[in-house]
Amino acid sequence: MVDLERFRFLLEEERNRKLELLKSLRSDIASVSLARQDSNVDDEHDPEGSTIAFELSQASALMGQSRLGLEQIEAALVRIADGTYGQCAVCGVPIPEGRLEARPWTPFCVHHASGTR
Repeated sequence: MVDLERFRFLLEEERNRKLELLKSLRSDIASVSLARQDSNVDDEHDPEGSTIAFELSQASALMGQSRLGLEQIEAALVRIADGTYGQCAVCGVPIPEGRLEARPWTPFCVHHASGTR
């Protein structure tokens, strides 16, 4: 039997980290965007332009990954609440505790996570 309280705690800690990261990334994106607006920079011809575009792109990609991770964490917390946490969403077999320790938000056993169906 999976220790639901331990995994709830792990998931809540990870959710808090993701929320802080998202807050930081929003701030970074706003700062870079504001700096970009206040300057008379032509990204295509300014040597710093590609750096600004790269920073915005990188922060946006990290934000997307963090949002997806947050959604996965929230879904795992719902599974804890409804009693399905630790069971594969495809076949219903118990997910090994070692896998849950590595990826506490996973809804899949190793077999179904690998794409082998």
